[in-house]
Order: sequence, then C-alpha cells, then structure tokens
Amino acid sequence: MKKTILLFISLIALILGSYAQDRVEARLDSVKIMLGDQVGFNVSVFANDDAKITFPVYKNTQEIASGVEVVETKDDTLNTSDGIKQYIRTYFLTSWNEGSYEVPSLSVKVNGKIFRTNSIPFKVETLKLDTLQQEQIQPEKDVMDNPFQWSEWLPLVGWLLLVVLCITGIIYLYRRMKDNNPIFPNIRFVKKVLPHEKAMSEIEQIKKEQLTRSEDQKTYYTRLTDTLRTYLEARYGFNAKEMTSEEIIDELRKDDSQTKIKELRQLFETADLVKFAKYSVLDDENDMYLSDVVKFIDETKLEEEVVEKVGEDLTEEEKRNNRSLRMSKLLIIILSIIVVIILAYMGWQVYQLLL
Repeated sequence: MKKTILLFISLIALILGSYAQDRVEARLDSVKIMLGDQVGFNVSVFANDDAKITFPVYKNTQEIASGVEVVETKDDTLNTSDGIKQYIRTYFLTSWNEGSYEVPSLSVKVNGKIFRTNSIPFKVETLKLDTLQQEQIQPEKDVMDNPFQWSEWLPLVGWLLLVVLCITGIIYLYRRMKDNNPIFPNIRFVKKVLPHEKAMSEIEQIKKEQLTRSEDQKTYYTRLTDTLRTYLEARYGFNAKEMTSEEIIDELRKDDSQTKIKELRQLFETADLVKFAKYSVLDDENDMYLSDVVKFIDETKLEEEVVEKVGEDLTEEEKRNNRSLRMSKLLIIILSIIVVIILAYMGWQVYQLLL
C-alpha cells in the first residue's frame, strides 16, 4: 500500500512537472511612445525543442486593438540556461492618435494547451506646444543665397583664357595646313601581274609566233629558257638569270620532286646544245619541252593576289612640308583634347558654384 502511494505521488509530480515547464510571457518595450512611433510587443514561449506552438497571426496594418496597428511581425529563438528554448514573436505596434490604449490578452497554443497573455496598457503622446510663449515661434526661414565672391570665379577666368589660346592655336595651325600641299602625294594601287601569269603570257606569244616550227631553234630555246629563268627568279627568289643550268637544278632540288627536276634538266641540256653546239631538235621534241615548262609552271604557281602601291617621288622640300603638316595635325589633336577637358572641368566647377 505504501509503495502504491509513492508511485502515485511520483506520477502526479512528473505530470505536473511536464506542464510546469511550458509557460508564456508577454511584455511591452515601452508604455509610452510618441505619435507615429513604433513599440515592440514581445510574446515569449518557454518550451522544449519539439514543442508545437501557434502564435496569433496579424497582417501588416491590421489592428490588434482599436486604434493600434501591427506594422511588422518578427520571430526569434533563444536557448535558456536550464536547457529550455525561448520562442519569441515580436509584434511592432503603432498608433496615429493621441490617447491611452491597451494591448489585449492574446491566446497562444503550446502542445495543444491554450495560454493567455496579460493585457498591457500604454500611452501615445504628441508634441506639446507652450501656448504662453507663442511669440517665440518663428516661421521657417528661406535659404540664403551665398554672396558673390571674385576669388571663387577667378580660376575659371584663367581656364577660359587658356581655352581661348588653345582655340587660337588650332585655327592658326589649321590655316597653315590648308595653305600647304597635301600631306600624302597622289597614290594609286595597281594589281601586280603574278609570275606564272607573266610566264604563261610569254609562252602564248611563243606559240603565236610558231617558234616551235621555226628553223631558228636557237631563238626558240633562248626565249623558252629565259621565260623559265624569269619565272624561277620571281617564284623562288634566287637569281636564276645569272646562274648556270646546274646551279638552278641544285636550287630546285630543295623544293621540287626529282621528276620535275629531271624534265627541266633535259630542257636546259638540250637548250645548251642548240645554242652552243648547233644541235638540231625535232618539232615533236620542241612541243614536248614547251609542254614540260607549262606543266612545271602550272604545278608550282602561287595564286596569291598582289597589289602594289605606285606614287610619285617627293622632293626634299615636299618631304619637309609633309613632316611639318603631320606635326601640325598632331598639335591640333592635342590642343582639341585639352580644350574639351578644360571645358568639361569648367562646367563642373560652375555647377558646383551655382548650387
């Protein structure tokens, strides 16, 4: 019987302890505010981590009491020294009418149990005027104009004189440029004839003159090899006109295949025999060597288009004029930039002075 009574008492203490740890408190940051000011109404719940809490909900500008509006709501959580958490909801309140008000009692639900806060009174005041001393109340004064001071404007006058000097210099340089000759002479651009085009044009002329059928084979082979040497010099950059046949072959061996070199070697050997040993060649061989040259040119030609600039040579006096004109043009650009910068700075300074 004694054990039963002790167990019953312990169970009751445990139940009461579980309820006792849940509590709700409410406080107002201030009981007196000025008209239109805000005051914080803090509702705190002390409970365990897993507590289910339901605070009253108010929208912004909704009245919590007659004449008292909720401006904003903010939530926060703190840890207490005894391990219980403090859940805080702050209602920021305001009122637009002077008088005495009361924050009503709010219902907060904690783990299914309803807790009610205390109602808290507060007062809204406005600025009090001393009607006995109304003569001391003065109307709002107008903004006073700053007095004109030459010391503030003199630097701008100096900058303005500098601008005038720069503009005078620009006009002077421009007139000098206008009186002199143009900076650049008349220049025209012409399309440069490519090496293979020039060579093929010469070969067409050889065909047109029917030198392959001519009895003057020396002229034919001289024309054909000279055309080939001119092409090689323009195409590969070595002095083929002043080189022997063997030297040309050695240069070509660096770039071309043995088949091409072999064909050209036969052409040069035959041409040397015709020109210096009075060797006679059949017409079919003449055609073959001509075809070999055409084939070689076609396989080694460069299709790059070249444009060259053609202009008249300038005299020393014209060159000096050009240098003078270029210098004048550079000075005009520099002075123009200086004028723009100074005018921008002056505009900013005038704006600051007129404020």
